[in-house]
Amino acid sequence: MAVKIIDTCISCGACESECPNEAISAGDSTYVVDTEKCTECYGVYGESQCQGVCPTESIVPDEENAETVEQLLAKFNALHPGKAPENTGAWKRPQ
Repeated sequence: MAVKIIDTCISCGACESECPNEAISAGDSTYVVDTEKCTECYGVYGESQCQGVCPTESIVPDEENAETVEQLLAKFNALHPGKAPENTGAWKRPQ
């Protein structure tokens, strides 16, 4: 499942540079997550990096875009052709 940014976002931009898939960008009033690119950092980090840097805890799981690990891996492979996934054993879903 992708993550989403809720309306408590203060548009500080801390999350944008943390995303290894370039899934986060500035929206009209808050930052937004492209669900087609968000892998919850699966294959790159052990946990979702954007959540860790958000000062207002405005990045939450997007229940409407739930995905299996297999779907996240397929998305990772499409976004990073030829790159082997890392940290999959330590990976945790966003809370």
